Amino acid sequence: MEIDFSKISSPCYLLDEGRLRANLGLIAGVAERAGVQVILALKACAMWPVFSVFREGVHGATASSLSEARLVGEELGTLSHTYAPVYTDGDFEELLNHSSHLTFNSLGQYSRFAPRALIRGVSCGLRINPECSTVATDLYNPCAAGSRLGVTAAELERLPEGLEGFHFHTLCESGPEELRMTLEAVEERFGRYLPHLKWINMGGGHLMTREGYDAGALVSLLVEFRRRYPNLEVILEPGSAFTWRTGWLVATIEDKIERGGVGTLMVDVSFACHMPDCLEMPYKPSIVGAHEPREGERRWRVGGNCCLAGDWVGDWAFDHEPKVGERLVFEDMIHYTMVKTTMFNGVVHPSIAVRRMDGSVDVVRRFGYEDYKSRMG
Repeated sequence: MEIDFSKISSPCYLLDEGRLRANLGLIAGVAERAGVQVILALKACAMWPVFSVFREGVHGATASSLSEARLVGEELGTLSHTYAPVYTDGDFEELLNHSSHLTFNSLGQYSRFAPRALIRGVSCGLRINPECSTVATDLYNPCAAGSRLGVTAAELERLPEGLEGFHFHTLCESGPEELRMTLEAVEERFGRYLPHLKWINMGGGHLMTREGYDAGALVSLLVEFRRRYPNLEVILEPGSAFTWRTGWLVATIEDKIERGGVGTLMVDVSFACHMPDCLEMPYKPSIVGAHEPREGERRWRVGGNCCLAGDWVGDWAFDHEPKVGERLVFEDMIHYTMVKTTMFNGVVHPSIAVRRMDGSVDVVRRFGYEDYKSRMG
């Protein structure tokens, strides 16, 4: 069923429930065939109005803060697998109420906080750094030189008392080959400890719903690992894979500017505020009805509506002459998008909507002045 984006309010994040269910089915199939647990990483998608859908295909969720852990409990109805680079006395006691597993980023944090968790029956783990870089962009590379994330093999002389698991997170929109390389490094550096643990969390970045991803190779890799370590419960916590290509950011062209030979389409959303990964990575998102310019084609930048000079991305060519007032629809804008937005400049924040299985559109959240004001005091 085609979507008439002109009938979608602008600006708006729009998630398609049918696409989400298709991704969930694929991921659940991988988990069943491999005999592993797959949990939802809230860091990529905390859109709790669709947690009832997620509940049908996940074994739980992972949280990176007290707020995320509370959301897992309140809206997904389960305790959280929790990992944060740093825990504090101010929130740790409450965090214990919402966590089944707690992973510590350093031996110092483990020594300081784990005894309190162990008394409460929480399973404690340690994040490890296998020092195997498979991510090209250092901003997203946990194994970059001098990384603050995870304990290296050189630091770990023995397993701390009470430790039950290891957690590594080294991938970013990666495939089975990158996981294979990482597992080789984990076994080389930490293999002597694995027979003494109860679980291993292989983190996120397993983009198994991407077109061309070899899910069979992932299953085989996980099955072989489990054969070598039958004592270990294997956990994966994808983020992007669940909501990969499940939705859009619907915007409107509000102005056209021509300066210095450069044409810019000005829209009612901001790359800096509403699509920050485009500037952080950086990357150029796909736009419905647009393509990479060919020689001789008219080129357009797209400019955001905040005051940052660099709030623009380009170039695109369109299958027609763009007009003021028409929709401009950015593809694949659900994962790592809404969770990272800001209200810089007080710009209008996109609404959040779900396209249900019957084709109806349910606006689950609108934002206004009070949302902006309440952040400031």
